[in-house]
Amino acid sequence: MLEKSLKPMLIMCVKILAGAVIDAAGISVLLYPNGIITGGIMGISMILNKLFSTPVGLLTIVFNVPLFIVAWRTQGLKFLVGSLLGMGLSSVLLDVFSLFTTVYVTSNQLLAGIIGGAVSGFGMGIIYSAGGSTGGVDIVAKVLRRRYPYANLGSIVMVLNAVVFALYALVLGKYEAAMYSVVTAFVSSRVIDTVLYGLNYSKICFIISEKGSAISESITRELHRGVTVLSGRGAYSGQEKTVLLCAIKKQQILELKKIVRQTDPDAFVIISESRDVMGNGFQILEDKE
Repeated sequence: MLEKSLKPMLIMCVKILAGAVIDAAGISVLLYPNGIITGGIMGISMILNKLFSTPVGLLTIVFNVPLFIVAWRTQGLKFLVGSLLGMGLSSVLLDVFSLFTTVYVTSNQLLAGIIGGAVSGFGMGIIYSAGGSTGGVDIVAKVLRRRYPYANLGSIVMVLNAVVFALYALVLGKYEAAMYSVVTAFVSSRVIDTVLYGLNYSKICFIISEKGSAISESITRELHRGVTVLSGRGAYSGQEKTVLLCAIKKQQILELKKIVRQTDPDAFVIISESRDVMGNGFQILEDKE
């Protein structure tokens, strides 16, 4: 029993360690040597390092202490342990790598920003997938979202990071580097999403049509996708409506539009992106905890 309980914890620690190494390497080898900073608490620590030569990793840990006290009270012990491990390892490794990193891979800021953002994002994605975090903005965003539940988590992080980049530009006059930092943040966020959710995005389609039966038959026959028929009623007209619900692969979207257009040009179609579709023909439904 003890072995079974320790195994998930060991796997989590190994994944967070691997993610921290990759994250710190991307920052110390590609980003920071070219004047590109990250967002959040680490970004603030980088600005102070430029001003006072204080260790980035050490400052990051110090600034995160009060945030982790808040996290312990609001987010629970598991999140706290994973975040402490992720933040601590990333911060320490960043300072360690900075002592030994003397080779500049590239002096091209755009290239460094894109590749460095991808490498750092890949590392952070591994940390997040293990149930940890790098602290800082992640904790602030989660706390703010508890107070403002209708706010989007990604939007909160984006605003907080934008404040850090603006400070970098205004305080140090690094306007061009700050703009490259925005590019890096965008690339990093996309890579994190890819690590967490994969590249296999699907589409969810809602089709409102008076020829729902013909459309569903064509989708089933030509696209080999199941269709769920829902009953609806127009709020203004009061007329009964047939609503088709269908999950399809993104590469099938043009074929679906063609089927609907040929069957009922007056159909009303809503298509949205879905990162996780599980079941027959898509991802296997499984517990990843």
